[in-house]
Amino acid sequence: MFEGQPKGLWALAFANTGERFGYYTMLAVFILFLQANFGWTSGTAGTVYASFLALVYFLPIIGGAAADKWGYSKMVTIGIFIMFLGYVLLAIPMGANMVAVGAMAVALLLVSLGTGLFKGNLQVMVGDLYNDPQYADKRDAGFSLFYMLINVGAMFAPTAAIAIMKWAQTNLGVSEADSYHFAFAVACVSLIVSISIYYAFKSTFAHVITTGKKAAVKTEEAGEEMSAAETTERIICLCLVFAVVIFFWMAFHQNGATLTYFARDFSATTATGVTAMEMDVTNLVACIFIIYGLFGIFQSKSAKGKSIAGAVIALAVIYLGYQYGNVTEVAVDAPIYQQFNPCFVIALTPVSIGLFGWLASKGKEPKAPVKIGLGMLVAAFAYLLMTVFTLGLPAPDAETPKHLADVNPNTLVSIYLILTFAELLLSPIGISFVTKVAPTKYKGLMMGLWFGATAIGNFLVSIPTMLWGNEHYVVWGTLTAICLVAALFIFSVIKKLNKVA
Repeated sequence: MFEGQPKGLWALAFANTGERFGYYTMLAVFILFLQANFGWTSGTAGTVYASFLALVYFLPIIGGAAADKWGYSKMVTIGIFIMFLGYVLLAIPMGANMVAVGAMAVALLLVSLGTGLFKGNLQVMVGDLYNDPQYADKRDAGFSLFYMLINVGAMFAPTAAIAIMKWAQTNLGVSEADSYHFAFAVACVSLIVSISIYYAFKSTFAHVITTGKKAAVKTEEAGEEMSAAETTERIICLCLVFAVVIFFWMAFHQNGATLTYFARDFSATTATGVTAMEMDVTNLVACIFIIYGLFGIFQSKSAKGKSIAGAVIALAVIYLGYQYGNVTEVAVDAPIYQQFNPCFVIALTPVSIGLFGWLASKGKEPKAPVKIGLGMLVAAFAYLLMTVFTLGLPAPDAETPKHLADVNPNTLVSIYLILTFAELLLSPIGISFVTKVAPTKYKGLMMGLWFGATAIGNFLVSIPTMLWGNEHYVVWGTLTAICLVAALFIFSVIKKLNKVA
């Protein structure tokens, strides 16, 4: 799984891991901060949250166009420094007056702009690593690995946010509203780590650091320039995919919105036994080691490799046994649920790569557009289950958050698991599809438009938050229908998309 990948993949992935750790530490508590600090309603907080997400994913359009002209690496570096300034501003407690609201707005704009310059352009550089013929057939697997590694940062983020907030409240005596700023400060440190990794290992991807204009010239010199008709066809196909992913991200990013509201208002606040163990990120890491150890046993070509993999499994099992023997009742905080999606991404990526690798060996691997369509169907199934799970629960209170029921935490955990299956079918595969299909001279712009579609979807995240307060089937049923319609659309144009895939 890890063999045969270009060296630059690891440097770029871990540079992104650092940035994502800070971003998701902030995002894990952001919507709760808006209500705790400013006293806003669910709908108002949801609108601000969705608007921020929209900016984060819209501005890569500008970042991509800038990189096509001035170079990817330069935009990545500038983006890191702009993000840093935004997180510093968020980390300063200013109260709840209009000055604080204005400062927060400026901070969110800086974080969004910096991310717009950093995120998409880094991924274009990852895609360019696979332009070398010796790596061409590893593009989808490479993006899956890249996606897995950046989720390492996201997996630890909720635990970090909760831990530093509790530390600040206990040791410094700060209020709950002010403790959120300590979580935002973590992002500042993570960006320092990110840029350090980027420059320390820059030599491993130096060959893909170029401007879009230079890349286009090289392509033309090689006699590979696309015709106007082919360029148009590819852009149309990409736009059709972009139209579908809008609705996936609208549904998926409910993890920080209505699903977080549900965790706060309806999920049990304590857990025991195995469920309690699930809330400890170190136990999740041990489970991941077991999964990777099993792959090591089956894939290793030497007895030594198999022995090491077996030892890793044994140590992880011993650790989990020890943890189970000492487990007690634990508090379950709403942000902690956001550790499950990145955990599942890391755990399931080798399964995904292995499955599609096996299908490819049989000549039966579905093309990227088909995988994207299947991802939409899986997302629809997740919210259909959520609709069923919540039948009989009281309607939430949109104005004054209050705990109304003690639903088993595994209800939400199972939803996050299913949504992760959908994400693995759609997100890394979609990014790989864009880098493969986009005309060379428009690569930065097309990657920017991928994020632009994500931005629209993220802004639409606010719609279910506005529905919060109605019966549950209204919220979850709406999301089910949207995902189902999007899936039917992509399958209706699948022949056209498969032609360029």
